Amino acid sequence: MEQCDTPPSLSPHPPGGELVVSGAQLRAHGLTSARVAQQCRAGGPWQLLLPGVYLLRPGPPTGRERLRAALLYAGRPAPSTGRPEQDGPYGEAMVTGLAALALHGFAAAPAVRALDAVDVLVGRTRRLRSTGWVRLVRGPAPPAPQQVAGLPVAPAGRAVADAVAGRDDPEAARRLLTEAVREGHCEPAALVRELDGARLLGRPHVVDALDALLAEGRSLAESRLYTLVAAHRLPEPLWNVELRLPGGPRLGGVDAYWPDEAVAVELDARAPAPGGEARPPEAARRREALERLGVTVVHLTPRGLREAPERQAVVVRTALMAAADREPAAYLRVLPR
Repeated sequence: MEQCDTPPSLSPHPPGGELVVSGAQLRAHGLTSARVAQQCRAGGPWQLLLPGVYLLRPGPPTGRERLRAALLYAGRPAPSTGRPEQDGPYGEAMVTGLAALALHGFAAAPAVRALDAVDVLVGRTRRLRSTGWVRLVRGPAPPAPQQVAGLPVAPAGRAVADAVAGRDDPEAARRLLTEAVREGHCEPAALVRELDGARLLGRPHVVDALDALLAEGRSLAESRLYTLVAAHRLPEPLWNVELRLPGGPRLGGVDAYWPDEAVAVELDARAPAPGGEARPPEAARRREALERLGVTVVHLTPRGLREAPERQAVVVRTALMAAADREPAAYLRVLPR
């Protein structure tokens, strides 16, 4: 068999171990199209995986090789420019959907090698088509990718939304949504934003799963708040109370309230309103009304309580200590919520 005069970087064991390369990379090493075609002939040492993407060995590609091939295909430069859209071989492309969730460690996601298709997120203006086992997902304002195993991967919330959008399987969607929240891959509010952006909140099974998860997430956050107060020896507050002006209107409920210091804690565990508004207008109005009356409102998030409880305890303690330097707050009635 004729031996190929491939440069050392494209030998059977190239530096870095990458055996999946693009046609542009081969041309950059001086290989002509005719030489590449010869190497990819039947029984040859190389193979064509996707248009313009090659595996420099025989045999089926590994899961990682499939992902790299999909990214090289989706990130290849447009013919009109001849240049990648961004620095690097993948352009703006990133793995999303079930393949991304497998990289993020989701137990509910199959292994990459078992997937019929690899979803790759690209910009809306890309004219490239899905091909073979690569399914292109287009969307406005792609998120900043995360590097997982050396590959650009969509954040978990976006990957879940793309996985749910691409499949009509209510039970699989419920498993993915549940794992995303329970295992801390993303906050419920961030997940809702992604699902809303993908126009998935009109699917009843998605809404039902989210309702249950949001209630569960709030309960867990409340439990962590109780633990934070006890573990950091903060004064015991009044839990889950409603504040009112004497003889006046209802000011709203808070999760914890220290009446002597006029400090309230609200758990920001609600989902954003459809359309991406982070906090409902009534929540902002309630906070402004309480602060006008001299009440310090501290907002804590489920993620903060989970990942940095010491920092959250410092925030609450600082607010309590600062009460001595403030004007006395208005007298409020405190009722069970």
